Amino acid sequence: MTPRFTRALALAARAHEGQVRKGTPIPYITHPVAVAGLVAQYGGDEDQQIAALLHDVLEDGGPQFAKEIETEFGLRVLSIVEGCTDGTPDAAGEKAPWADRKKAYLEHLASAGEDVWMVSGCDKLSNARAILDDLVAIGPGVFERFTAKRDGTLWYYQSLSKVFTDAEAPMCEELAATVSRIEALAADSVS
Repeated sequence: MTPRFTRALALAARAHEGQVRKGTPIPYITHPVAVAGLVAQYGGDEDQQIAALLHDVLEDGGPQFAKEIETEFGLRVLSIVEGCTDGTPDAAGEKAPWADRKKAYLEHLASAGEDVWMVSGCDKLSNARAILDDLVAIGPGVFERFTAKRDGTLWYYQSLSKVFTDAEAPMCEELAATVSRIEALAADSVS
């Protein structure tokens, strides 16, 4: 671990302080750390690993962190983080509607480039694994914690899997397999 990585971890911890994973008591910081681990596992370089630690800072912490990210870690890291961000809160703390943000993000991802595919793909793989784990542990009620519920969540992860497969992103096979397992368990729960 380099000093830059350590500083990125500290910034992520500060930006996500007090936040928990949706519908759980799990500290949110565990997610960006897991994503950075996946980026390293799939061959990502230090800037990509740092961007993984910071990938939700603008979205969840606010756009005021952009200058700090650029100053501390450089324009490439900021560009990756911005490329992984599907919307930042406005002055009132509100984001655009879920469906609008997700459709725009999918369109953006189609041509985002390798840096963003690496970090975003690992982010979505981490999220899909968490959904799968919770689906196994607590059943279809897991979808109630999501804005889009079951059908919207399935649509989004199927769409993400296609984008990353088309891009030949390093984690695309594992993401596709995880999404397939989610689909199978979700289908079993309604039959």
